[in-house]
Amino acid sequence: MTYPTYYESFDYSAMLDDYPLGETFMQRYQGMSREALKAIQNQRFMALIDKAWNIPFYRRLWSNAGVQPADIQSIDDITKLPTYSKSDIMQSVADYPPIGDFNGFEHLPPEQRPPVVFHTTSGTTGTPQPIVFGAKGREVQALLVARGYRFMGLKPAATVQSCYGHGMINGGHYIREAVTRYTNALFLSAGTGIETRSLQQVNLMKTFGTNVLVGFADYINKLASVAREEGLVPGKDIKIDMIIGHLGMETREALSEAWGGAELYDWYGVADTGCIAAEGPDHNGLYVWEDAQYLELLDVDTNEPVADGEKGNMVVTCLYKDDVYPVIRFNTCDVTEAIPGDNPFNLPFKRIKGFLGRSDNMVKLRGINIYPHGIGGMLAEHAAFAGEYFCVAERDSNGRDEMTVIAEVKAPSAAHDDLTRQFAEILKRKIGIEVGVQLVGEGGTAAFTEIDKRQKPLRLKDSRFD
Repeated sequence: MTYPTYYESFDYSAMLDDYPLGETFMQRYQGMSREALKAIQNQRFMALIDKAWNIPFYRRLWSNAGVQPADIQSIDDITKLPTYSKSDIMQSVADYPPIGDFNGFEHLPPEQRPPVVFHTTSGTTGTPQPIVFGAKGREVQALLVARGYRFMGLKPAATVQSCYGHGMINGGHYIREAVTRYTNALFLSAGTGIETRSLQQVNLMKTFGTNVLVGFADYINKLASVAREEGLVPGKDIKIDMIIGHLGMETREALSEAWGGAELYDWYGVADTGCIAAEGPDHNGLYVWEDAQYLELLDVDTNEPVADGEKGNMVVTCLYKDDVYPVIRFNTCDVTEAIPGDNPFNLPFKRIKGFLGRSDNMVKLRGINIYPHGIGGMLAEHAAFAGEYFCVAERDSNGRDEMTVIAEVKAPSAAHDDLTRQFAEILKRKIGIEVGVQLVGEGGTAAFTEIDKRQKPLRLKDSRFD
């Protein structure tokens, strides 16, 4: 029996031409009109639709919504299609174990199945989700990360140390693929603190001259403290030029200072979609890779489009994933807002603020929507805040909902009473209502956030509906 190898299963040269990076990317898109970009999007969208109608998951989803193939004639018709979320994917997995019926190759005989890459999500919001990638989709996914890194200003022959996890989780693997295949950097796949102890990580930085750190901001911040405990001075003994991570609403200034003034860059993506947007060297929002990703921002409650400057769920269509597991109107349940106006690079792409919280992790208190992931950014204005926190939502015996923020501070316990009052005032001013505050010393939230065990620390325990 014969079947194609990984790189024989798609046209690699055409992929590089369709999704440029580096100088070629700028040459292709600088000065392009929104109309010209939309023509590219439309062509890729229609190819995606043709593929998806042959996949049971989409045929069922769309038919149940009353949509027929003739209803979709262009990308302007995308709103006729229903959105779906992780719960729909997990229902498919439950009904058609073990990988669901959304991938598009399940019906093929073994000798005709294309080469695939299999991973799962981290399981942060529940049971880990199986994710299968086709060769073309996998390579574009990696390329878009590298496009972001190079757009940010990654220097030739940099030394990049990654704190993303490996194992079954997708993240660390495809970041490695992005850097090793689409940059000329030396890549150190250190992983999480469980895979490579934090002390060993900082010694790797010193030994190999790491100048770029990539990963989740929380753990990267912790590594700065570990380095100082080891007698290594960030900015002197370990010279980090760039930190590329998922910054969201966390404090940027404190993380930069912790690493001796390193320049910070944010980017956004989820396991199903790959890299959606990346911060540019102008540090004015994240540029959406709209040649590959069609992003809609929809109201959390009504599912209607929101205006620029208003928060909405990111609903994503991956224009490049026309091989395995097409992604069409996937509701990430991650919240952001669009940034209006032109950009200094004259690119046709829209910009967003990045990750501002999860709508399915939102706490509604007395009519106010609170996103736990945004609390750290609020408290960062106080110098005593140590960067780590955890939120607890509870319902009292009278049916009243309350939330308490447990925050780490760099101050002796004798000062906690006064600081508690100050932190409570900050949160009331920024949120609009009073929430409880409990202060602990550095490391005091680790048992709740599980920062030493997880790529993405936990930020909320919601016991209101237990």
